Amino acid sequence: MVIKRNIINLVVLAALLLPAIISCDSRERLYIYNWTYYIPDSVIEKFEEEFNVRVIYDEFASNEEMFAKLRSTRSSRGSYDVVFPSGYYIPIMIREDMLEKIDKSKIENLKNIDAEVLAKAAYDPAMEYSVPYFYGAAAIIINTVRVPVFEKSWSIFAREDLRGRMTMLDDLREVMGDALTYLGYSVNTVNPVQIAQARDLVNNSWKPNLVKFDAETFGKGYANEDFWVVHGYPEVVFEEIADNEQLLANTVIFIPEEGGPSYIDAMVILKNARNIDLAHKFINFIHRPDIFAEFTDIFGLPATVNIPARRLKQGVSVYSEEELHNTELTVDIGDSLELYNDAWFNVVRAGY
Repeated sequence: MVIKRNIINLVVLAALLLPAIISCDSRERLYIYNWTYYIPDSVIEKFEEEFNVRVIYDEFASNEEMFAKLRSTRSSRGSYDVVFPSGYYIPIMIREDMLEKIDKSKIENLKNIDAEVLAKAAYDPAMEYSVPYFYGAAAIIINTVRVPVFEKSWSIFAREDLRGRMTMLDDLREVMGDALTYLGYSVNTVNPVQIAQARDLVNNSWKPNLVKFDAETFGKGYANEDFWVVHGYPEVVFEEIADNEQLLANTVIFIPEEGGPSYIDAMVILKNARNIDLAHKFINFIHRPDIFAEFTDIFGLPATVNIPARRLKQGVSVYSEEELHNTELTVDIGDSLELYNDAWFNVVRAGY
């Protein structure tokens, strides 16, 4: 009974002290909503120390997940300050009146952004509502010990000898874009016949060989060698296997020779942001050349967006900027997105 009473007393004491502990941290807070493994911890820590603030950081695995969550919380002020959507979602968010206009006078490092990337960002080329963060593409990652012979092609997902050892992203525009590219079509086609052909390719040829569509655990599954071939974002796998020298040496990451969908992920400020001024400071901080070089070096990415950062990079990139030239940027297709939603529902609904 004495032990039980002491435990209760400790719980009560902790409950009484918690508000005092929280109130002691009077630093400003910046609320960030970003993709998994997309800002190094060291960059967040440097920002917190330099500006004497605290960053509250949440992650999402797909644009659809991000958008659904923001729509469900938009009525309550201050869900997040800075969010990282892909470019093709920015026109949707603008139409939904979800974004604060960027005050470019507060972001001097916009001068470091590659004009060629801005030219691709046709959804917001003047950076009225968004600032490019990274221009890249999902890739195929292969364990060459487990899969010593392969072609650098999307056709690898049709290989029945690898059944049960492969995953593709749980992302409709990515997977449908891969299939459309393989068939020789645009990743942004609105032709119902072409979309149906891509759907059937995924359903009949690729999906039977997959463990699952996976945007959240493919990096860990690859690191554990449960999966031998994964379609995903290289930085996620790179982070998971960074300390495994043997697996690193046996890993090949490539954008298929047919090309595929590419993306520009951007930083936006929500209209209901709690701290708009600090959000601008964060965006400016990210595009400081040394910080951007650190971000790309840690994740093994090319400095596609920030020109001065390229001179400061020290690490090797998992794919080159040249490989991106054969890709096609995924764009907003308006109401025609329903064609993709219907096709993807058919893919997901069908059993493995």
